Amino acid sequence: MNPTIRQMRALVAVARTGSFTAAADLLHVTQSALSGQIKELEQLLGVKVVERNTRRVQLSEVGRELYPLFDKMLQDLDGAMADIASRKALKKGIVRVAAPQMMACTLLPQVIGQFRAAYPDVQVQLVDCPVDNVAARVVSGEVDVGIGPERDVTAEVDAQLLFEMPFVVVFPPGHALAARQRVAWSEVNQHSFIALQGQFTERLLRDMTTLAPYNEVTFMTTALAMVAAGLGITACLPYAAPMVRLYGLDMRPLVEPELTRKFFIYTKTSRTPSPAAERFISMLGDYSL
Repeated sequence: MNPTIRQMRALVAVARTGSFTAAADLLHVTQSALSGQIKELEQLLGVKVVERNTRRVQLSEVGRELYPLFDKMLQDLDGAMADIASRKALKKGIVRVAAPQMMACTLLPQVIGQFRAAYPDVQVQLVDCPVDNVAARVVSGEVDVGIGPERDVTAEVDAQLLFEMPFVVVFPPGHALAARQRVAWSEVNQHSFIALQGQFTERLLRDMTTLAPYNEVTFMTTALAMVAAGLGITACLPYAAPMVRLYGLDMRPLVEPELTRKFFIYTKTSRTPSPAAERFISMLGDYSL
């Protein structure tokens, strides 16, 4: 049987004060309760840890050996408990978030700004990466939270729906599509269509078998820059509106059919999110569109 926390605290308090009365006051217990803890410790060890006489209380040789060990153990325990309490109260901590490049430069800064205003002592580290790498960052443990469109994931990843959005078409000012309030997918092939590489285009072609991309690039910012240069049109989701406006472009809803994409919050199934990560995930839900 090992010494209890109370027994260790009793010995440390007696060592620091040299008095049962003062030690009891320090621990906010009665003197008899403190004395009982010391006696239980001595019975457990089979040796005296405290020498008592009429004038003062002092540690035995064994007590003097145990005191620094118990003191260090209690300090480490108290420090760990205080750290946990701080994290639970969101007074410290780090949340690591992976998101596709476009989301990382449009939606996520708004969420992080709101989170920082509410919890200034918690650091949020944003990892911008290709959209198809988000889930892999979660699985590897590099990030606590991943945010991205629907992808084929393994059992190691838990996916929580964040929002579902329809596609919009993006074109430069003065384009032939500018007069339309809505644009049919059948009209897209009448113009040079710039798509994204990877599952974005694969899934789009699965839904629209007649779509024939003119060019495929890695990042949406590249596609927008090409559209701004008059090299074609592209499709994106409405959350990218701030970047579309930054490039001076216009966008319209794509219909017939109206295709949507679901975005999810990805976490690792074998890891319980920290209090800070849970609060960040909750705040993300406020941005569901």
